[in-house]
Amino acid sequence: MASVQPSQDPVSFEDRRVYPRVPVALPAFLQANGERHSVQLLDVSAGGAKLDCSLSLATGTEVVLDCGILGRAAVVRWHGPNVLGVNFESELDAREISSLVNRSEALAAWRKDRE
Repeated sequence: MASVQPSQDPVSFEDRRVYPRVPVALPAFLQANGERHSVQLLDVSAGGAKLDCSLSLATGTEVVLDCGILGRAAVVRWHGPNVLGVNFESELDAREISSLVNRSEALAAWRKDRE
């Protein structure tokens, strides 16, 4: 029997998501392979997140996502050109997601006021 390799196409995962994703726009750091990299958090759910990330990390790579109010161990589940999908080792609760959304909205308002 042939082994099936997991798809690295982010679109293929959208139909299989257990939790709805909420759009956010937050700067964050991704720790991977002993290095810390700047990324942008694009969306989040209880089970994972989508990141704007120029790194090319293999599926299965263990990482830590840190955006100040959230620090969470995760595993890379898919990657595409400048995007990365991670699955959290422990789910976020509604309060944590709400906090991320509120912070994203406050940051957007602050940026708009500065223009």
